[in-house]
Amino acid sequence: MKNCESSVKEAIDSIRDQDFPHELMEAIFVDDGSEDKTLSIIKSYVSKMEMQVKVFHQEWKGLGAARNVVVNNANGDYIIWVDGDMILSRDFVRKQVNFMECNPKVGIAKGRYELSLGPNLVSTLEIYSRAADKMTDFNRSNSKSLGTGACIYRLEAIKQVGGFDNNIKGYGEDWDAECRVRAAGWLLQTTQAIWRDYERLGVSYRELWRRYTQRGYDLFYFSQKNKGIIELYKMLPLAGFLSGLLYALIIYKVVPRKLVFLLSFHHVFKSTAWCWGFLKARLNASDLGSRLTNEAKC
Repeated sequence: MKNCESSVKEAIDSIRDQDFPHELMEAIFVDDGSEDKTLSIIKSYVSKMEMQVKVFHQEWKGLGAARNVVVNNANGDYIIWVDGDMILSRDFVRKQVNFMECNPKVGIAKGRYELSLGPNLVSTLEIYSRAADKMTDFNRSNSKSLGTGACIYRLEAIKQVGGFDNNIKGYGEDWDAECRVRAAGWLLQTTQAIWRDYERLGVSYRELWRRYTQRGYDLFYFSQKNKGIIELYKMLPLAGFLSGLLYALIIYKVVPRKLVFLLSFHHVFKSTAWCWGFLKARLNASDLGSRLTNEAKC
């Protein structure tokens, strides 16, 4: 967790409210260099939680390293990842654990987005977009990622592949781990355990541009490590329009609202931001390579 003072209370309350036996739960908090009140809020909850609690605070090291703190300190059989802006349904942990107990070949399983209306149009479209993105078979290829938020990881599976990559500090640490877990023979699935994410708080297109530009930037480095995983033509704006239309058809079957067809334009916007971030990272890498080459010649 980092700099999530405005939402972390709701996230923790949703953990405290779980109908799964609390004596079988362990809450591990990792504050990765927050500059706001996130850490103090977390500490104020320690005595209120009817379960074992561990709190770790470190200078910013990035997502890969922060997640490894959890992997290295977890005592149970499973890890459920809860970001500081998420809310879990009351039966989330129970459903996730029951699913894993009944499916011993599954290494990672993700819950289902609640298909509710957001506080504005951008939020609602983003909820629909991210929900549709997870309505696929994640065992067919590496081309999509479950993500970590609202996922349950079998501890045996993530430890088997050496945990997360400490060198991946931004987006992509989860995708990289999933590729290795799948390659080790584990299955990836989705479940019916419901959760809500940051979109419920309201999202603007300015914020969405920032998020997806950063995603594109970070995933350039992921793509250098995992060659062939990201198919760049699928990230172009035209492909975004087509994928948005496909997602609209998927969601319309579940939520028959005409506004879902705005997803095509929504995806064009996100694809453009992603491509811009990816291009910036590529140019930065080229500049760095040129400088290192020139220095070597000197």
